[in-house]
Amino acid sequence: MLIFVGIIVCMIGLGQFSPTLSRNAPQAPTSPTPEQLDRLLPTPEVHSLPPTLEQWQMAEPLDDYFSEIEPTLLGYLIWTRFPVRVFVESVAGSRSSGSNPSAIERSQQWVTSVRAAIEEWNPYIPLQAIDSPETADITIWRSAPPLQGWSASEQSGDSPTPPALPRARAAETRYQFFVDRASAAPARISHRFTIYLTPNQTADYTQATARHEIGHALGIWGHSPVETDALYFSQVRHSPPISDRDINTLKRIYQQPTRLGWEISEE
Repeated sequence: MLIFVGIIVCMIGLGQFSPTLSRNAPQAPTSPTPEQLDRLLPTPEVHSLPPTLEQWQMAEPLDDYFSEIEPTLLGYLIWTRFPVRVFVESVAGSRSSGSNPSAIERSQQWVTSVRAAIEEWNPYIPLQAIDSPETADITIWRSAPPLQGWSASEQSGDSPTPPALPRARAAETRYQFFVDRASAAPARISHRFTIYLTPNQTADYTQATARHEIGHALGIWGHSPVETDALYFSQVRHSPPISDRDINTLKRIYQQPTRLGWEISEE
């Protein structure tokens, strides 16, 4: 039940925020009404802040971009079990490095950059690197998202629509809701994230892109309009570190009600 997918796509040189339901995601023939959700799902409530965020003193002035954050069908994307488990595709598991020494070196550089980005977020939301994608809360793959462009089926009449050139995309982050029966007793509403991160960037840009996408996966489901924030909507020449505004925004998100993490009745 209840499998929905949301996607954020980030272009190279342009960040595009587009939360959607995946066309291929299993779902009911019609979207549930708020009344149906209220009957089926737990009431949205506020969870206790993780200690790392509770200790964070919001910088003065209390500046953030919380107004840009998009709540989902089930509320804000808040983690309630810590540490959040993160799987990063390894050099050994890489599908593109093969046995070429330079390709292996690039793959290792990618892994190092992604892990450095994870460590940047770790003081705010506890994260744990794990070796298995099957048990991960967040999986990060060394892969460019599929190109999206024009297809022949879009032609109509005698004047077909000219093909749109596919846009190079640096990353894609998507979430999925599910009922967690394996690690939660009783069953609870939970979510998981998948990040596709292109291998075709420099080490600095890879770390910056990973920093940005991990921010989405930790709950910042939106973009900042200010270029000095890590979640700024576009890639910039000198990528900023995680800012006070990023953490102020993250803390406000974790103070909001959500259906995630609460017990669900399956009677």
